[in-house]
Amino acid sequence: MFSHIMIGSNDIERSKRFYDAVLGVLGAGEAVRNQNATGQTRLFYRHDGATFCLTEPINGQPASCANGGTIGFRCQSPEQVRQFHDTAVAHGGVSIEDPPGLREGKLGALYLAYVRDPDGHKLCAVHRPG
Repeated sequence: MFSHIMIGSNDIERSKRFYDAVLGVLGAGEAVRNQNATGQTRLFYRHDGATFCLTEPINGQPASCANGGTIGFRCQSPEQVRQFHDTAVAHGGVSIEDPPGLREGKLGALYLAYVRDPDGHKLCAVHRPG
């Protein structure tokens, strides 16, 4: 359904350090750096048919996070969820909501962890047990 997800960053080098580490947990390589025609730096992480992008805002205004928005990253195991969470926190992210763990709900069991990146974007690591 999705081609890519792009979010803004107020410090592209800080974001690169954070996402190189966090997305490395999922198997993504280092970002491809690009500068668009108007001079903004962009980072593109490609993995498993998906693209996650960071950009300096084109309009010159500060980047902000979406209130109510969450970006979910699929993990292969509960251990990978925990590693995603712990790596995020070790690289400037903030653990939010409940601690990483199993949640039971109407959609079935999910192993989840929530963090905010250094710019405040809400990220979710999720594993859906078989």
